[in-house]
Amino acid sequence: MSQPSTLHGGADAPLANGTTMRGDEAELARMGYKQELKRDLGLLQNFGVSFSIISVITGVPSLFLYGLVTGGPAVMVWGWIVVAFFTMTVGLAMAEICSAHPTSGGPYFWAAMLSPVENAPFMSWITGWFNLLGQVAVTTGISFACATFIQTVATFQSNFVPTSRTNIGVYAAVLVGQGMINTFGVHLLKYLNNISIWWHAVGTTALVIAILAAAPTHQSGHFVFSTFIDGTGVDGVGWSERASPAYVAVIGILMAQYTLTGFDASAHMTEETHNAATSGSYGIITAIGVSAILGWFLILGLLFSIQDYNTTVASPTGEPVAQIFLDTVGTKGAIVLMVIVIGAMFMCGTFSVTSNSRMMYAFARDGGLPGHKFFRVVSAKRKSPTRTVWLACTLSFILGLPSLGSSVAFAAATSIATIGLYVSYAIPIALRVVYRHAFVRGPFHLGPFSYPVALTATTWIAFISIAFILPQENPVNSQTLNYAIVAVGIVVSYSLGFWLISARKWFRGPVKQIAAEEMGVDVTEPGMLEKLEQEGKLETISSS
Repeated sequence: MSQPSTLHGGADAPLANGTTMRGDEAELARMGYKQELKRDLGLLQNFGVSFSIISVITGVPSLFLYGLVTGGPAVMVWGWIVVAFFTMTVGLAMAEICSAHPTSGGPYFWAAMLSPVENAPFMSWITGWFNLLGQVAVTTGISFACATFIQTVATFQSNFVPTSRTNIGVYAAVLVGQGMINTFGVHLLKYLNNISIWWHAVGTTALVIAILAAAPTHQSGHFVFSTFIDGTGVDGVGWSERASPAYVAVIGILMAQYTLTGFDASAHMTEETHNAATSGSYGIITAIGVSAILGWFLILGLLFSIQDYNTTVASPTGEPVAQIFLDTVGTKGAIVLMVIVIGAMFMCGTFSVTSNSRMMYAFARDGGLPGHKFFRVVSAKRKSPTRTVWLACTLSFILGLPSLGSSVAFAAATSIATIGLYVSYAIPIALRVVYRHAFVRGPFHLGPFSYPVALTATTWIAFISIAFILPQENPVNSQTLNYAIVAVGIVVSYSLGFWLISARKWFRGPVKQIAAEEMGVDVTEPGMLEKLEQEGKLETISSS
């Protein structure tokens, strides 16, 4: 078992060449890494990245139609509360681990550190691939929704008719814009983060107040809190009739669980955050808590403002939320509210690319990514992993291509994102449970509640991982199949197959970059590791 040091909260780390690292740099060195990314974020910015990626104003409108027909208002309202509770247990368990291991590798690094030495490479490998799958799918879901809403607002007072091809084009443009910001505007991310926090908080609040105040009529409390609707039957026979209402309720919580996803971004940004051992942890739990409250407020506001359920579901705009805006504040007001939503979606996607690229960079740094020698390079000028920024955008674009031929591709992408990320969360949490006596806590810990919270979180993730690969529409055919099982199956097959064939022979888990510094080699500047490897020195240092 790898034993964490007690170097937390500003301790120093002496090096063999006579220099001394302090604070966060020493903490990163304790875990085996050299500070390469620019550490320029505080607690507020760390919270803001996760808050912006969770983005209730992105997740709820994106899957609002899904929620209306898969359980209806009752499942949307009460399912949100249930999901928020269990998501908080996941967040608390992750926050405790993050405090002990604050590194941009996040869950896959944790899996290695929490495993026995002989199992660490395998656990790290599997966790890394699930996290990568989830990260890519989250970016896909967010940016694809942004493109869809851009096309929707383009139909207001115009003759424009969106198609799947035009949506792919807008989707590509959105990803390019987000990639450009993460490439050339990395120094502005801190400020964009601050804007995003206020945009999401104030924008969501203003949106809800506007539609509630302007709505000609309001739905009853009975409709909002008690109405169960099963619209999962393509031919009129839904899953509540073919299976049971409970089945519909279970698959209906996807809207809530997909929205409350991506908070591991706080962990991925710890190498760029001051006081990382506590800031990352508080970033995770505060992002979940604030988002849970704000999201429930948004759901209630939208549901109470529905003027006619059937018209909203069958809206000519294709988006029920857009129809609610039109019915309550009129066309001009709806455009303003759509701009608020689209702006939030774009910023959410931008920070999703940021988090995604950091995860890929960390995974490539440890040799887990194909072409890792190329993708682990950090731009010396911008102190940012620009190569993995564009890798993230490219993979997300590819994952969005099935929308050209399937009407359920978006729902599948959200399922993939949810399953991929939460499985990558579950593995280190489960290891924390199994090997709890060897776990050395960081500054943030749960005391006697650590074990029951971690066990609850692991059980919940196992439940939703099964629930979200189940068929969502009846009957099941090529157009209604939940393709999440296909994507998850491909990743499982690839990661396990490649591990058995090759990776188990050479992948050792998180690489100890600091070994080079301890040998007196200066690896301060990005690119030095690549140079050492070309000269054949890195292998010697790593194995020493």
